[in-house]
Amino acid sequence: MTAATKSWTLSVEQQELLIKSCFEAKEFSYTPYSKFPVGAALLTADGRVIKGACIDNVTYAGSICAERTALVKAASEGIRSFIGLAVTTNVAAPISPCGMCRQFIREFCSDEMPILLVPVDYYDTEKWNLKKVSIQVTNLGELLPFSFGPEDLELSRKSS
Repeated sequence: MTAATKSWTLSVEQQELLIKSCFEAKEFSYTPYSKFPVGAALLTADGRVIKGACIDNVTYAGSICAERTALVKAASEGIRSFIGLAVTTNVAAPISPCGMCRQFIREFCSDEMPILLVPVDYYDTEKWNLKKVSIQVTNLGELLPFSFGPEDLELSRKSS
């Protein structure tokens, strides 16, 4: 079974590790312009957690989202196999990765990989007490249906 066809289920411990890690990552966001801090945490196939925070830039196009930060950190270290992602913001509702991040996630992650969308009220971060607020669990296939990926470049094409 290849990574592209494998479906993962995260244990409760793995989910909690990812969720706590995305909150920790959010603390390092640099958002003087957007005022929209985001934290992301990727769980690698070998159990490591890679954190990412959004980083604003005065030329908005130069900004990078937390999800892409985490993926770039991992990929630049040769890590290309992931089994879960968690994302949080300062919003009381689960917020999904933006379109650019969805496509970037598609480059490295399975359509079935769990993505945890975590509202800010999930934890009392002062004491790391669980507050029992619901998270939304989805996957890339649901967030980016009919996506275009690396395997599509291998499809037969008519010559021009």
